[in-house]
Amino acid sequence: MNYLTAGESHGPQLTGIIEGFPAGVHLDLEQLNQQLAARQGGYGRGNRQKIEHDQVELVGGVRHQETLGSPLALVIKNIDHSHWSKIMDPSSPANERNTLRKVERPRPGHADLAGGMKYRQRDLRNVLERSSARETAMRVAIGSICKQLLAQLGINLVGYVEQVGKIEAVSNQPTNVRQIEEQIKLNDLRIIDQTQIKQIHQLIDQTKRAGDTLGGIIRVVVENLPAGLGSYTSWNTKLDAKLAAAVMGVNAIKGVEIGDGFTAAARLGSQVMDPICWDETNGWARTSDHLGGFEGGMTNGMPVIIKAAMKPIPTLYKALPSVNLTTHQVQKANVERSDTTAIVPASLVVESVVAIELAKVITATFDGSNLTRLKQQLSAYRQEIREY
Repeated sequence: MNYLTAGESHGPQLTGIIEGFPAGVHLDLEQLNQQLAARQGGYGRGNRQKIEHDQVELVGGVRHQETLGSPLALVIKNIDHSHWSKIMDPSSPANERNTLRKVERPRPGHADLAGGMKYRQRDLRNVLERSSARETAMRVAIGSICKQLLAQLGINLVGYVEQVGKIEAVSNQPTNVRQIEEQIKLNDLRIIDQTQIKQIHQLIDQTKRAGDTLGGIIRVVVENLPAGLGSYTSWNTKLDAKLAAAVMGVNAIKGVEIGDGFTAAARLGSQVMDPICWDETNGWARTSDHLGGFEGGMTNGMPVIIKAAMKPIPTLYKALPSVNLTTHQVQKANVERSDTTAIVPASLVVESVVAIELAKVITATFDGSNLTRLKQQLSAYRQEIREY
């Protein structure tokens, strides 16, 4: 299974293609759109989310709510495109009128300058339109489809916010996906510690008034993956490495941890390794999960735990110093419409790319052409490793 997205931030639409998705998977379109709506929510979001009301259209690979095995084609219209149609027109040559929003002052921390250098773009709008996190709307839609597949295989996951700025919200942290989902629904921050809501709201408000931005930490928990997904045989077959790469591919993510991650580096081996035990009902297990469900690049049957560090958004309303591309004079960086923090939607994006990678490895490990056959093979494999 693989996927591709196309489209610009202010273009007419985002397009997604999924290749190699199993036939026979029931898709709930309402659930897809709920995920897209959740991505647009969260405290600290900017004004664009009041304009866009994302809805996904399934335009290929689905009939009567079931996948056909052929490539899935998805479309998300950009409602805001109506205000940008001349500026983003693909068929008209550049002129004074349609280049009024030209960008020549690159933003520190964004793809603007390096992208302009690489692709020889003198108008940095040609860079920022694609490097924008707007593209992640399609990854959430694709991830939601993969989550529905995983759920039909008995595998569930959730991504949520563990920290905003310096404020942690992790007390009494549950490991059960359902419990986490119930708790994060109670607030607009996707945090499990309800006592921190007011303090985080105040931090975001204060940061907004200062024209600054905030990052944070995201945590993803995956339940009921069988042991042995991935491989130890080559570096590029290790599943934890693939997951880390996918998470690092999300806009503004600057660090990834599996299990205890960097914390484990300061501990003794006896404090980090997860002792093996045997259960007559369930078979092999571990008495702890410091390694985040991975050993040797493979799942070990414990819950998979992934954490991601998100930097603050680089578009600042009190812009940092930059240099004009044409004059080489020091000027303030360009300012685009932005958020104070996008940590809440980022938790959904990270959750989505994890779901995509897990769907990839499962459909590659077992026969992924048909859901019924996939279920049968996965069930037989679970029984085999239980009896090992």
